[in-house]
Amino acid sequence: MTAPLDVSVVIPTIGRPELVRACLASLARCLPGAAEALIVDSSADDAVREVVATFPTARSIRCGPGLGAAFNLGLREASHDIVLLTNDDCTLDEAWVATGRDRLLDDPGTIVTGRVRPAGDPDVVPSTIDDAERREHVRPNFVLFTQCMALDRRQVLAFGGFDERIRHGADDNDLSYRWLRAGRRIRYEPDFVAWHHDWRTPEELDRLYVTYGLGQGMVYGKFLRARDPYILRFVARDAYAIARGLVDRVVRGRRPYGDWRLGLAHGLPVGMVRGWRAFGGSNR
Repeated sequence: MTAPLDVSVVIPTIGRPELVRACLASLARCLPGAAEALIVDSSADDAVREVVATFPTARSIRCGPGLGAAFNLGLREASHDIVLLTNDDCTLDEAWVATGRDRLLDDPGTIVTGRVRPAGDPDVVPSTIDDAERREHVRPNFVLFTQCMALDRRQVLAFGGFDERIRHGADDNDLSYRWLRAGRRIRYEPDFVAWHHDWRTPEELDRLYVTYGLGQGMVYGKFLRARDPYILRFVARDAYAIARGLVDRVVRGRRPYGDWRLGLAHGLPVGMVRGWRAFGGSNR
């Protein structure tokens, strides 16, 4: 039997026990595996905890709402300094644990983000990246995918971790921007692979894209309040995407699946106001 690696895996969840089961089953198939998996559970009942109990190397931790809070708690509770992050609606390549660890050890000062491939219809699976070319990011941008990440928890926690004030799923974008803005690096490694699953209804996908817009707006409001001029290029980029989405809706009609640009149109302005009000000049 292959000995597990000294790696902790952190997986946040809320009320999705069957997705957690599939994710942990895929993690159990990794060779070599991880020494521990921490399921950070914000559910209102014990269904997830009961699933986790069936996997010997996994344990559940109760947490309040918010992905940023869940990831930070997982980083603090992890037994090992190398931590891999994924989401409960992902399944993992059999080499995922070893590849994530090895790519981080290749360059310990970075955060590593990986390939997130769609499992199902690519048009209805959000937050994917399927680029075969590896790259290093040094300029501020939004390039982290919590579905597939490897990091040194000591470095990230010392940096401030995920900003728990950012809500609606944009905490990874906030960390990405802050990390790169501070002169650090993020590496994208295409052989570090997770699959993000198609499980939402069209209505749920529409709501998710609005939620993403709210979160991204909070990030923009935060850095605009801090008088960071670099963020304006991303605000302009998203404004252009919104305009294209609105034109497409008028010309072509409603898509059979969600349009992330229309989600931005609904969520981004409200999120920017919330971020402006919430942060009062703090860019952490």
